[in-house]
Amino acid sequence: MRPTVPFVHGLNSAEGDLWLEALRAAQPSFDIVLGEQLTPAQAEQAQVAIVANTDPAELARLPQLKWIHSLWAGVEKLMTALPHPQVRVTRLVDPCLTNTMTEAVLAWTLYLHRDMPRYAGQQAKRNWQQWPVPLPSERVTGVLGLGELGGASAARLAANGFEVLGWSRSPKKVEGLKTFCGDEGLGHVLGRADIIVLLLPLTPHTMGLIDQQRLDTMKAGSSIINFARGAIIETDALFAALNSGRLNHAVLDVFTQEPLPADSELWAHPNITVLPHISAPTNKTSASKQVVETISRWFADGTAPSFVDALQGY
Repeated sequence: MRPTVPFVHGLNSAEGDLWLEALRAAQPSFDIVLGEQLTPAQAEQAQVAIVANTDPAELARLPQLKWIHSLWAGVEKLMTALPHPQVRVTRLVDPCLTNTMTEAVLAWTLYLHRDMPRYAGQQAKRNWQQWPVPLPSERVTGVLGLGELGGASAARLAANGFEVLGWSRSPKKVEGLKTFCGDEGLGHVLGRADIIVLLLPLTPHTMGLIDQQRLDTMKAGSSIINFARGAIIETDALFAALNSGRLNHAVLDVFTQEPLPADSELWAHPNITVLPHISAPTNKTSASKQVVETISRWFADGTAPSFVDALQGY
């Protein structure tokens, strides 16, 4: 008898149906059933669930739940909403998503490296003026967060000739990369980098990490790219740094409220590029294949995936 795996989501019905179709097309060795369509017996027996934007009350209906597989790489909201502390969480690790993120990091780093915001401003004023272009090796980039996405992004920047400094909260070695950790290491990276890329998970330790004090330590005229979570940067402090000229430009793809409200001051600031959370969209086909393979291995021989550390949040 094939086991049943609930798909519990808070997506709109059309998006949920597309995900269900993609998951089933990945040819699972188990039955995938929408959470609201579970029979009482199926809900009682379910040991693993696939989740996306999930209401924790829905998971509470699964008393035998051992672990859940998120369809997203970011799981901070999920970690705080679990109905039972013993339920483990695994996040999406998908080579396709990783490649998409590294592509975005390279693209928007080049956008800043080649001074595109300045040329856009000149175009609006019909101003024809050329500026010197430094070599990538003369431009220091700092990647904060050296997990799956951060480590791969740092490697791609280095492969394109940039000098790359990596930072993480605890010591981490990445082949071919200069790495730093802790408060002292963060200050060093912020003080040297021309372009800072944020790829950190949102945890109590990273909430408001880039505050006024940290922005003041950044290299004068540097820029920042936030592909992590909006709450990692204090918005008022960011405005102050941009307005004073301490910071040259900010590329923001994530915000504390999404979609970004139409009346937000971020839209109109001349030194901010606003993106609608598009740095690394999840590919349904590739992600579904990864999720189905992970759960199938667990049912086949008990091979457990890598679970999120409940204390660290990643």
